[in-house]
Amino acid sequence: MPTDPVDLTARLIQCPSVTPNEGGALELLERELTVAGFDCTRVDRGGVSNLLARWGAKGHARTFGFNGHTDVVPLGDEAAWTMPPFGAKVKGGVLYGRGASDMKSGVAAFVAAAIDFTRGTPPDGAIILAITGDEEGDAVDGTAALLDHMQSTGEAMSVCLVGEPTCPETMGEMIKIGRRGSMTAWFTVIGVQGHSAYPHRANNPLPAMARLMDRLASHTLDGGTEHFDASTLAVVSIDTGNAATNVIPAQCRGTVNIRFNDAHTGADLSAWLRAQADAVAAEFGVEVGMTIKISGESFLTPPGALSDLVAGAVQAETGVQPVLSTTGGTSDARFVKDHCPVVEFGLVGQTMHQVDERVEVAHIHQLKAIYSRILGDYFA
Repeated sequence: MPTDPVDLTARLIQCPSVTPNEGGALELLERELTVAGFDCTRVDRGGVSNLLARWGAKGHARTFGFNGHTDVVPLGDEAAWTMPPFGAKVKGGVLYGRGASDMKSGVAAFVAAAIDFTRGTPPDGAIILAITGDEEGDAVDGTAALLDHMQSTGEAMSVCLVGEPTCPETMGEMIKIGRRGSMTAWFTVIGVQGHSAYPHRANNPLPAMARLMDRLASHTLDGGTEHFDASTLAVVSIDTGNAATNVIPAQCRGTVNIRFNDAHTGADLSAWLRAQADAVAAEFGVEVGMTIKISGESFLTPPGALSDLVAGAVQAETGVQPVLSTTGGTSDARFVKDHCPVVEFGLVGQTMHQVDERVEVAHIHQLKAIYSRILGDYFA
């Protein structure tokens, strides 16, 4: 009997796996995959749960990998949900629950496809499922831990498909072949506190911060590249914590987030930010401290055999010719790209992270069919 991806999705949704809690989701998958004949290994690190499942010979030169996550974001205002967030209820052909879109349905679809595929003639090669419980959090002990374990034990994927939602509105319309880089910079401008009636006795950090934020936000980083849109910089916070109207504060803090294409590296942008901060510090006679976190560098899997394989399966099952895109935020593909060629394809993601997150039941079946076709074509 074929594995039902909708039933598996529902059982995963019923596991309250809000990051970093495992919630029983990976335990459920480990049981299902072990019964199906997969070799399963828990790769837990730093309080994070991860699962590596393999069918076929270890170290085989032809190994197809799937990557995904079972952790979900918090519920937000639970009272605003019209359906139980962990109830996995179906209404009008739609399955509701936290993680329905992002991305328990994607995990269920590729697990179901892999189980059914290996029940037939075993592939001339291997299938690896790398599933993490830490994608929505810091992610340092999630897919990164799985890849570290694979390297230390001689496991390797030849290619990998990440099952994140990739379609903006229509099933099958988009494959991700890369992602922009992401980094955040926190600035602290230190001046001299004083009475607002005697500003000459103080050194107000706010004008310096305003100048710095304006210099950064007004700068055009680039005009885009062959496969990427233009890089963006957003000012996301300016704060003094000062409630007094008669006090010039001593410090002001500001934060910017940059999403950058392959015209830049995190190191290059860090140097540019430091130069801008130093220029403002010299102009206003203040100190400017800066802390940077680079969440991931931009990357591109050039169009070719892997994207053609996935696009062909998508078109065969949906009748839609998908576009190859690098839009959106970051994903765990930023870790996988250092291991093997990687692309992403999954469901329509319009409701991910929202109240009443949901997915069409028919789309889950369709996604399993696409993944099944990809496996069949890859091992043909």
